[in-house]
Amino acid sequence: MQESRKGPALEGMQALTDPDLFEKARQGDSAAFDLLAARHAAGLYRLAYALVSDAHDAEDVLQETFMAAYAGLRSFRGESAVKTWLTAILVRQAARLRRRRRIRRAARLDAAGSHPAVEDSRDFRLDLAGALDGLSPEHREIMALREVRGLSYDEIADVLAVPRGTVESRLHRARLALREQLKEYL
Repeated sequence: MQESRKGPALEGMQALTDPDLFEKARQGDSAAFDLLAARHAAGLYRLAYALVSDAHDAEDVLQETFMAAYAGLRSFRGESAVKTWLTAILVRQAARLRRRRRIRRAARLDAAGSHPAVEDSRDFRLDLAGALDGLSPEHREIMALREVRGLSYDEIADVLAVPRGTVESRLHRARLALREQLKEYL
């Protein structure tokens, strides 16, 4: 009988729940953390991409998220699901990246003394991406958490540490802003 390439220990861990894997990772089992990260990587990457609109930057945000999560294993109190905790870390990492981008862009614009023109697009997908980019960071974040990550209102409230009513109103305003920007298609 031939053993799996993953090894018997890793194969046995695949049946464990997120909280079980988290506890093993907290106790120093790096394979458990790797499996936990692998379980959530695809969904977190989609969210990162929705937040930063660049594949390379999304990869960076995802890596920074996992590094921060690994470093924070001991401080996680378990008051939310592991998925929610990882999502909250990713949202913070994406916000840091956007801040760094804004600072770099402002420095370039100041140096150049001009502002780039917004290009008109006939392709709806490009217009949608532009409309998402045009949203405020809090509206873009809330749209990505709901529409890309598929989180419930309560989960979003946990991730952003805001009341559910704030989630509902931000999501409503974000959808109105998108609708306004894309009214020629509606």
